[in-house]
Amino acid sequence: MANYTAADVKALREKSGAGMMDCKSALDEAEGNVEKAMEVLRLKGLKGVTKREGRTTSNGLIVARVSGGTGYLIELACETDFVAKAEKFIALADSVADAIAAAGATDLASALTANLNGKTVQDAINDEAAIMGEKVELRKVAAVKDAAVDAYLHRTSKDLPPQVGVLVAYSGSDADTAHDVAVHIAAFSPTALTRDDIAAETVETERRIAGETARNEGKPEAALEKIVEGRVTGFFKENVLLEQDFAKDNKKSVAKVLDEAGLKVSAFLRFRVGA
Repeated sequence: MANYTAADVKALREKSGAGMMDCKSALDEAEGNVEKAMEVLRLKGLKGVTKREGRTTSNGLIVARVSGGTGYLIELACETDFVAKAEKFIALADSVADAIAAAGATDLASALTANLNGKTVQDAINDEAAIMGEKVELRKVAAVKDAAVDAYLHRTSKDLPPQVGVLVAYSGSDADTAHDVAVHIAAFSPTALTRDDIAAETVETERRIAGETARNEGKPEAALEKIVEGRVTGFFKENVLLEQDFAKDNKKSVAKVLDEAGLKVSAFLRFRVGA
């Protein structure tokens, strides 16, 4: 007869983020002692690290931190949505983000070696992943800096932690409009701040495709140049933040809204889990 209750299993699941059968097995081995069961999960998890290396991490969450005019955005990834919404995983992501901001780490390599309670971030993640029984990885880290930075995190499902995160680095005093722009970026997914930030070869590819498409549609040769330029302009409006129609007023461009608010955006970041 089991020497633990359903409440013990629930408590261990919430504390560890591990699956139900793993928790039951650990409690069996630990004779119902939740703390000993945590050690069992950790030891078994560490033995399975190599097996988990090839697994796919398509779930997770996005965390943002803003400190001293610098904004940090991270994606912590895991295998299942069960772990993604577990309190232990969310707490791990928060502590990782805090460590990254404290270290001033602006890329993945420096973030993984940042100090987290006497360990590197990488080692701290590995230890927690061992208990959870899943592959967990810090997939993305980036930072932006200016006089001010606005952060926006978006939940695509009420049952999951934020799956989309945005940082907007700007100068100016209208914080409300800056935040509206961050929300706009989350919704409209621009890939560049200005058209000059898009690689020349990408623009040439779009121009070539536009020309071939127009010819295949039977457009007159005399009109091709104008048609191609119109379609390339459409490409810029779709991908360039400053040229997009503003989400809250599509009669104005984002550039126009920023100008009216006395704001200048120098950079932005947008992460989406799994993207």
